[in-house]
Amino acid sequence: MTGRPPDTQTEPGRTLTGWGRTAPSWARVVTPRDDGEVATLLSPLPGRGARGVIARGLGRSYGDAAQRSGGVVLDMTALADLGAVDPASGLITVGGGLCLDDLIRASLPGGWFVPVTPGTRQVTVGGAIAADIHGKNHHVDGSFCRHVTSLTLVTPTGTHELGPDNEPELFWATAGGMGLTGVVTRATLRMQPVETSFVTVDTARFEDLDAVMAEMEHTDSAYRYSVAWVDCMGRGGHLGRAVLTRGDHSPSSALHPGRRSAALRAPGQPRLRVPVAAPWGLLTAATMAAFNELWFRKAPRHRAGAIEPLGSFFHPLDGVADWNLLYGSRGFVQYQFVVPDQHDEIVRVAIGRMSASGVPSFLAVLKRFGPGDPGPLSFPRAGWTLALDFPLGPPALAPLLDELDELVAGAGGRVYLAKDARLRPELLTRMYPRAGEFNEVRRRVDPEGVLRSDLSTRLGLDADWAQ
Repeated sequence: MTGRPPDTQTEPGRTLTGWGRTAPSWARVVTPRDDGEVATLLSPLPGRGARGVIARGLGRSYGDAAQRSGGVVLDMTALADLGAVDPASGLITVGGGLCLDDLIRASLPGGWFVPVTPGTRQVTVGGAIAADIHGKNHHVDGSFCRHVTSLTLVTPTGTHELGPDNEPELFWATAGGMGLTGVVTRATLRMQPVETSFVTVDTARFEDLDAVMAEMEHTDSAYRYSVAWVDCMGRGGHLGRAVLTRGDHSPSSALHPGRRSAALRAPGQPRLRVPVAAPWGLLTAATMAAFNELWFRKAPRHRAGAIEPLGSFFHPLDGVADWNLLYGSRGFVQYQFVVPDQHDEIVRVAIGRMSASGVPSFLAVLKRFGPGDPGPLSFPRAGWTLALDFPLGPPALAPLLDELDELVAGAGGRVYLAKDARLRPELLTRMYPRAGEFNEVRRRVDPEGVLRSDLSTRLGLDADWAQ
C-alpha cells in the first residue's frame, strides 16, 4: 500500500450522471490503486473531501447515488483483483472494483456462476453490495449480500473486516447502504455451481394482470428464476397483459449433443451499439403501444423446456452497448417499488394510473420478492416489485411519480434508492423507517461526514452533519 493517492486538487473534474443520464453534477474523479490510497482519500483532513467523497463503479445506478457535486468521486475500477473459486466451498475473493462481467467470464468455464445478478453484468462487486442488488431469483435465493461471507470496508476512521457474524451491524448497514458507510475494496462471495451456460425456460402469455399475478403467487416456488414483462400501455382488456418467463440452470443432460461442446461458454461482447442519443419524442405512447403489441404477440402462448443461452436470459440489454441513449438526450427515470403481499392491489392501481396518464413506459418488469436482508436501507422485502422505465419530457410524469410515491409509502412499501433520482426527502423515513438507525451506524465510522453523495444530501440523510 502506498498511501499516497493523486492530488485531488490537480485531478481533472468531470460531469457525472447515472445510467438514466439525469441530474448531472461536477466532481473531481480520482482512481485509487489500493486500500492505502482509499484510506488517505477518506481521511477527514482540512481541504480534503470537505465537500464530500463517494465511491463509484461503472455508473450503472440510475440516479445520483454515485455522484458528489463539488466533491471527490473515487473511480474504483482499478481495484479489480480476481481470485479463483475454491472448488470445495465455492468461495472466491475479488476486488470491490471487479465487474460482474469479468467475474462471470472467469468463473463460468469452471462451472461457477454468480449467485445473484441484476439485469446487467456491467456492475462492480462493490456497487452490487452498496445497492444489495437483486435478480430474478430473490424469492428463492435472496439478494446479493446474503451470499457475501466477508468484505473489507475502508472508512474515514479505519479499515474493517466485516461479515454477517463479524461486526454484523456495520456489515448490514453497508448492504444496501449506497456507499455511505465506507468503500468496499474486496469481498468474498459464495458462487453458484452450474453444469452449463444455458437456462431451461418455460414461457406463458397471460391476457390480464390478475391472471399472471395469481400464477406467480402459486407456482413461482417451483422455479429458481421468474420474471414477467407487463404491458402497461394497453387499454381495456389489454391493460396488464403479460409474458411470464421462468427457469433454472440447464443440466448437461438437457443439452443437444451438438451444444455440449459449448456447455460452459461465457457470454459474448455486445453486438450492437447505440451511437448517439435518439431524437426526443421517439418514445411516445403510440410507439410504445405498438411495440408492446408486437412484443406480446411474438411470445409463445405456452412453451416449456426451451434452452436459452445464459446471457440472453439474464442480460438481454447487455447485447446493445449504450442502450440508455435510446431514451433521448433528456434521459430517463427507472422507477422501481416494492409493496408487501397484502397490498398487491398497489401494482394494479399503479399500472392503471400510469396507463391513464398517457406517459409511455418502455419497460415494465414484475417480480416476486422473498424475505429481505437485515440492512436498514436494503430495498427488497417480501412482496411484489414493479420496475418501470420512463423517458423524461412528458409534463404528466412528475405528478404521476409523486402520486405513486404516496401510494407505495401508504402501503408500507418503498422505492429502490439505486434507481431513484427524484424522491422527496420527507418520504424517505416513511419508506425506510430504519434510516435513523442506519445513520447511527454511519456516524460511528464517519463522525465528520466525509462520505456523502448527491443522493444522500437530496434525501436528507446528511442532515445530522454540519454542512
